[in-house]
Amino acid sequence: MNRADILIHNGTILTMDEENTVIPDGLLTISEDTIRLVGSNSDASMDAEKILDADGGLILPGLINSHTHAAMSLFRGLADDLPLMDWLNGYIFPVESKMNAEFVKIGTLLACAEMIMSGTTTFCDMYLFEDEVADAARKAGMRCLVGEVLYDFPSPNYGLIEDGLRYTESLIQKWRDDPLVSIAVEPHSLYTCSPELLTASTAIALDYHVPLIIHVAETLSEIAEVKKRYGKGPIEHLHSLGILGPHLIADHCVYLDERDIERIAEHGVKAVDNPESNMKLASGISPVPEMLAAGVTVGLGTDGCASNNNLDLFGEMDMAAKCHKIQNLDPTVMNALTVVRMATIEGAKALGIDTLTGSLEVGKKADIIVLDMDKPHLTPMYNPFSHLVYTVSGHDVRHTIINGSVVMENRNLRTLDIIEVMAVAKEKALKVWDWVKK
Repeated sequence: MNRADILIHNGTILTMDEENTVIPDGLLTISEDTIRLVGSNSDASMDAEKILDADGGLILPGLINSHTHAAMSLFRGLADDLPLMDWLNGYIFPVESKMNAEFVKIGTLLACAEMIMSGTTTFCDMYLFEDEVADAARKAGMRCLVGEVLYDFPSPNYGLIEDGLRYTESLIQKWRDDPLVSIAVEPHSLYTCSPELLTASTAIALDYHVPLIIHVAETLSEIAEVKKRYGKGPIEHLHSLGILGPHLIADHCVYLDERDIERIAEHGVKAVDNPESNMKLASGISPVPEMLAAGVTVGLGTDGCASNNNLDLFGEMDMAAKCHKIQNLDPTVMNALTVVRMATIEGAKALGIDTLTGSLEVGKKADIIVLDMDKPHLTPMYNPFSHLVYTVSGHDVRHTIINGSVVMENRNLRTLDIIEVMAVAKEKALKVWDWVKK
């Protein structure tokens, strides 16, 4: 009899492999951090140190939040119903200038708890004090790709931009061999970063073979500002600087014309859609169907809690499908399977980690969630992919496994004391409110 560390059985496995294979009466085994068997209950006789009964539920890859600002969980609901630039300049940038490392760590722990409990196993973060973000993710047991936000004005973390570039290199070197934490180079945007900063950031990303991540073409005001400064649109500006390439992850991508889409497709640029944040800030709707048709890899992100206001990727999938349908007046656009792939394997491809995670295949890391489908709002189920997009919420996740470790079992977090994390987060929120009132 074969023996494994963890065995999951008695559920429908959605592998999210290239064939989107579905195994109705599935069995999956894990040894150490790796998936060793994906098959049917009848395929093998197995024993394991730990057995998780899916109880007729769904077994699928952990979701991938391809763009967020985790510590902004502490700004949830702080400045709602405002235009992006008013939101940034009137509230977010001022309160961020008063933050410290401890603040960011608490906010990230709160975000990690929320993500684990709603089925996200990997997140991509752009924020301040990112060494603390990496430490918090490591404590929570989450997989992450993180990078310090870089911009022309001084940072409350590193100060002048020269130190920000050095700080980024130190992060890359410190976390180079970590099994869960990876580092990216992350200049904020084209309107907060000079051409010199963008090219310097690109050089570091290429030298260390890590991703370069930038907010791109998010709002009409950004388009106008970039054209005013450089006489070009955002994608053309990046192209003129030699920055477009498969190393680049472009977040938001709301305002792209046909030539922009052709150009990012030609250069292998990855994109991340953030529909709820884009809608809440009235930024617009990204041309995701057109990007997919052109062969662009597109992941799905929540953005931060100050502009969403949650980190539930199931809700994000629902919005991603529906906003593009209404935009195109076509109910067949962005079908459920397409959107689930954006939240799993396509998200992994966007972040450059698809050899590790994003699908349930032998040899990949064991990042897995199990959904409890024995609930009134999930009954009956004819199509599991449709259910994931239009019916399931993060509260339906029963178990979460990351890198072969059970981080949530039967809705109980095993890596974090959620009561303590929430208590400290509430204390930090009092300081935020004081900063805003001043």
